[in-house]
Amino acid sequence: MEPLHTARRLSAAVLAVSNQLTVPEVLQTIVDTARELAAAEYAALGVPDDDGSFAQFLVSGVSAEQQAAIGPLPRQHGFLAVMLTEPVTQRLDDIRADPRFDWWPAAHPVLKAFLGVPITSGDEILGALYLANKPGGFTDEDTELVRVLAAHAAIALTHARLYARNRELTIAEERARIAHDLHDAVAQRLFGLRLTAQAADLLIDRDPAAARARLAEVSALAREATEELHAAVLELRPARLAEDGLPDVLRKQVQILDRASGPALVFHEDNPVVLPPAQQAVMLRVAQEALHNAVRHSGASRIEVRLAGTVLEVADDGTGFDVDATIKAGRSLGLRSMRDRACQVRGKATITSSPGGTTVRLEVPGA
Repeated sequence: MEPLHTARRLSAAVLAVSNQLTVPEVLQTIVDTARELAAAEYAALGVPDDDGSFAQFLVSGVSAEQQAAIGPLPRQHGFLAVMLTEPVTQRLDDIRADPRFDWWPAAHPVLKAFLGVPITSGDEILGALYLANKPGGFTDEDTELVRVLAAHAAIALTHARLYARNRELTIAEERARIAHDLHDAVAQRLFGLRLTAQAADLLIDRDPAAARARLAEVSALAREATEELHAAVLELRPARLAEDGLPDVLRKQVQILDRASGPALVFHEDNPVVLPPAQQAVMLRVAQEALHNAVRHSGASRIEVRLAGTVLEVADDGTGFDVDATIKAGRSLGLRSMRDRACQVRGKATITSSPGGTTVRLEVPGA
């Protein structure tokens, strides 16, 4: 491969780490680049979980049909496990001849020449890059190129951990905010209820009509307090997706927020489809994030939520904002989390905004 082309491909992979791509997109760029530069037939990048399998396993050179035939994500066995326990590069002429080789599923491609490079941060193994089937075997130059890419994969994974920790802190802060808002809102309503009830008590003998009017106010205040309490609790508790289904859960949340918040909220449903649980969960979380932003920050008078097949849209008529500038400035974990959630199910989230309003659009695979 020409040195200039190699340098350009390496540069593109390195820039992917610093650009505003999600971690799965960055890792896919790295594994694709590794396969191309090393002239391998197949490549993969695995990030282990704590249960003996993989949190992420990205492949290059294998079609979607082949992946479906191979089956679920692999377990940590054979050379997959070796690379996650021994922080050294493995280069073999024929992986099948090594005593540590285990097995692969019937539909799995037959691998021969093998290059495995660990992805490490200090003494910790974060994952591994696997390449296979290069005519004539892998070279020292291939090994060095893949090590460079593995180092940048480590940067991306380390950034992802830091982001996840920041996200956890943000969630904790948000829950504390909800609790604070809940306390303030209910306290204000209860204070109003007490004063109005006292006024009704004073009027009940000398002006029964005025007393009845005050009691009607008590009823209205109690209803508003109940709705605010319901809306806050809804943000804190897990949704009943398995029992109620995504459309019903979204409809209920929109109805409750419509009663409890300033903007008018409307839910539309077109061409409903039954999505897999993972897609439903991602759609719900993205909808909640988008609604949270719209209700609290957009200044909108109307917010519309539309679920049409495998597409979700949350649109408001608010003041809008500069999406790119906000993401680059790191001021909104929510916007990036929506994109990250979409990538978890191979979906796509887009956010468009102008002074006339903001639209969050999420599309996920139907199966």
